[in-house]
Amino acid sequence: MPAATTTTTQPPIVLALSAAVRKKWAAWGRTGQDAYALVMEARKGVPAATAFEVAAAYQLQAQELEAIYELSTKTLRTYSQENKTLSAARSEKTLKIISLYNLGVEVFGEAAAFLRWLDKPAHGLDQEVPLRLLETSGGIDLVSEELTRIAYGDLS
Repeated sequence: MPAATTTTTQPPIVLALSAAVRKKWAAWGRTGQDAYALVMEARKGVPAATAFEVAAAYQLQAQELEAIYELSTKTLRTYSQENKTLSAARSEKTLKIISLYNLGVEVFGEAAAFLRWLDKPAHGLDQEVPLRLLETSGGIDLVSEELTRIAYGDLS
């Protein structure tokens, strides 16, 4: 007989995040659709270590992580070791990326399928590779909007 599994209502990436970030996540909601709460949490700062947790969830290479955060991995590692928080802009981007991951897993049914989609040119994004759009807050919004279109069957 298989072992009993426990289910949780927390989104997939949140399970990998530190307790401090999970607390922040709970404060502004699962989908991140409350823009005001997101901005307020971003202003408080997200621990720099979260960047590495996001990188692990997205399976990012060092150069991809550096492009998203506009910091070297060495600097991010130093910030993490010193328990520093990211700037408000980088924290906002991090929270949006967490929300995007969870939306992607919800739309595609599993992380692997979402990550495959993220790495291929997307028709609804004028053949841009969605992962490359994560370098700006507006790009994250575009990818999120595309995922929402896919969820509702609008593939144009």
